Amino acid sequence: MENELKQLIIDALDLEDISVDDIDSHEPLFNTGLGLDSIDALELGLAIRKQYDVKIDAEKDDVAKIFASVSSLAAYIESVRR
Repeated sequence: MENELKQLIIDALDLEDISVDDIDSHEPLFNTGLGLDSIDALELGLAIRKQYDVKIDAEKDDVAKIFASVSSLAAYIESVRR
C-alpha cells in the first residue's frame, strides 16, 4: 500500500524528478520532508478519493496527522476501507 501511495503522489503531483524509492514512508510530506504545500494536499486528497474511494475531510482535527507521512496516510486509508 505504501509504494502504491508513493506512486500516486508522484503521478498526481507530477513529481518528475522523484521515484518511489526516493520517498521515505516515515518522512513528513509537508514542509521539511517532501516539501508539499496546501495545493498539493488538495490535489492528493482528490487523487486518493478517485483511487481508493476514501474522502479525507479537511475540516477534521486529525487531517494533519493523516497527511503526516506516507505510512500514516496508508494506515488511515486501510482503516477506513475495512
